[in-house]
Amino acid sequence: MARNDLQGSLDLLVLKSLSHFGELHGYGIVLHMQSASEELLSVEEGSLYPALHRMEMSGWIKSEWKLTDTGRKAKYYRLTPAGRKELDKAEKNFEQLVKGIRAILRYA
Repeated sequence: MARNDLQGSLDLLVLKSLSHFGELHGYGIVLHMQSASEELLSVEEGSLYPALHRMEMSGWIKSEWKLTDTGRKAKYYRLTPAGRKELDKAEKNFEQLVKGIRAILRYA
């Protein structure tokens, strides 16, 4: 991956979550990641919100303030066409990383 592996992995997980749901608020993204990973992955707000801001500045996502089901204001995020391209690229990079790790593990 061209970016820091942890940053790139978080980007991939956020973009994939948004591609699946269409739009989510930050807490919804966190809940989805925890649930989909069977509680193996946990993302702290201190990591998520700077990443969301960075991805928005990169043009990969857009945000809009809306009311939640409980009537609270929350910022909802959705993927842009540039974000879909980035997601495709990130998925390919991740597959290459996994392929490389598997190759090394066979010889270790």
